[in-house]
Amino acid sequence: MNTLSRELQRELDVVTAEGLHRAPRVIGGAQGPRLEVAGRECLCACSNNYLGLASHPAVQAAAREAIARYGWGGGASRLISGTMRLHAELEDAIAEFKKAEAAIVFPAGYMANVGVISALAGREDTVIVDKLDHASIIDGCRLSGAQMRVYPHGNTDRLEAILKASGSSRRRLIVTDSIFSMDGDLAPLREIEGLARRYGAWLMVDEAHATGVLGAQGRGVAELLGVEEGIDISMGTLSKALGGSGGYVAGPRALIDLLRNRARSFIYTTAPPPAMCAAGIAALGIVRNAPELRETLLQKTDRLRRGLNALGFDTMRSRHHIIPLIIGEAHAAVALSGQLFQRNILAPAVRPPTVPRGTSRLRLTLMATHADADIDYLLASCAEIMKGSPGMFSAAPGKGRPT
Repeated sequence: MNTLSRELQRELDVVTAEGLHRAPRVIGGAQGPRLEVAGRECLCACSNNYLGLASHPAVQAAAREAIARYGWGGGASRLISGTMRLHAELEDAIAEFKKAEAAIVFPAGYMANVGVISALAGREDTVIVDKLDHASIIDGCRLSGAQMRVYPHGNTDRLEAILKASGSSRRRLIVTDSIFSMDGDLAPLREIEGLARRYGAWLMVDEAHATGVLGAQGRGVAELLGVEEGIDISMGTLSKALGGSGGYVAGPRALIDLLRNRARSFIYTTAPPPAMCAAGIAALGIVRNAPELRETLLQKTDRLRRGLNALGFDTMRSRHHIIPLIIGEAHAAVALSGQLFQRNILAPAVRPPTVPRGTSRLRLTLMATHADADIDYLLASCAEIMKGSPGMFSAAPGKGRPT
């Protein structure tokens, strides 16, 4: 073992001792309520494939047809020869869906957030973020060179104080998740939108985990709360409820045109495969025409949450389709995940640095395509484990995360 390997192994040993070592489980077969894992069938309780569209026949058919007509790869970056007809059609479909003037597609949601923030903000500017915003938002702020100010989770009083103190900045950009992926609670968008208008700041909302699920038409939390017109920049993904891959930004035409010219994560990367675009267009059509899928998802998740609360689990202030099952220490969360896997349930532990120390958890999510029997089995398994290992759960029910 050379010097590099020895030093890195010491770091890995520390990670393992703290219960933070990760190794992905390899999935065989299509994404769905049940997965092939290590040669056995497991109930999936952790996917972002909320509506089950990753394996929807219409989505698969659209991708196959696109491959037959356009081939697989994008061939070049979007500004060279990589913008194919399906890229333009997908961007038009997203703009129509979001009721925006225009939209732009990135190969990944991470690239969308990094590209937008670093394109719009610089050293003379201030970017203001929620403490629990996604890592891609934080990384975009760091890359921009702007001053990054962080307010405690959901605390609009502190947000207002930052806005008052940053009046000398050339530009102020507020960026927030709409539904927080690890806690399952909503951003106070009505209050944030009002503050942005009052203080002349721009507002960017990351609807990654809300797109396709929340709002009457599935446009997200901004639609649900009736504040869409006050959002300057709307970001979302095609990789969660839409079942595919890629990220997008929708907004004024001038914004989209500027991003095509300044967003480095758009300019300096190969275009997404055209089949990805075809799948995204098909998924948007399903979201538009099958509202019963999101209604079913929310009903099933509500049933699961109520069952977990009845067992004494702490699900924090979660709402809608994301359920954090707070355990506390990393080792305990890993142990619970392992016991569930012994019962053929896949629900990996989420640990620092993804969540703060002392709040390790299982992040439980269902799909609209889960059966009621799946929920019954998951609840029965949790009850059995809690009865057999009551000392495993160090987080007091209802305590949640301090803000």
